[in-house]
Amino acid sequence: LRPPTVIGQFHTRFFGSVCIFFLGVLGFAVYGNEALHFSCDPDKREVNLLCYNQFRPITPQVFWVLQLATVLVPGIFFHIYAACKSIKQEDILQKLFYTVFYIFSVFLRIILEAVAFWLQIQLFGFNVNTIYMCVVGALEKKLNISQCMVPQHFEKTIFLIAMYTFTVIKVVLCAAEMFEISCRWLGFLKTQ
Repeated sequence: LRPPTVIGQFHTRFFGSVCIFFLGVLGFAVYGNEALHFSCDPDKREVNLLCYNQFRPITPQVFWVLQLATVLVPGIFFHIYAACKSIKQEDILQKLFYTVFYIFSVFLRIILEAVAFWLQIQLFGFNVNTIYMCVVGALEKKLNISQCMVPQHFEKTIFLIAMYTFTVIKVVLCAAEMFEISCRWLGFLKTQ
């Protein structure tokens, strides 16, 4: 069962192919072994591990995979419901209950994307600096700050901006899909 709107079908293809390819291939190239190349002064294994865990409480790849999986959930529920009820694609925008359920799933996707966008800003910011100042007091039993070098900081900044851009595009596509459904209901567009 395809999404009932043209924009929804484009969103599914964009979401499913471009983002997953970008995250899987390029994300691994940029973030692959980040922890191994993260080095602090003094260069001790325990200092590097402590500081890396402060720098990255969750790795961007794991966060974005969780974001992708979470945003897929509303659509999966709708498609499971449609499959269990044997709903035909052309009936989705014809019957009020199905339309409302579908709009609710799209609206929920927008909310989940917005929450993920906010969390991404809180966790990663917009810029990855060359130097990360780490508090290593937990190891030394006194307040001590260590400087750590962040590998490939410029590439990571570009990747962050790209992921923010993808999130904004997906939210705009969801909003456009809701607009398309409204136009169909109001009779401005023909139903497929």
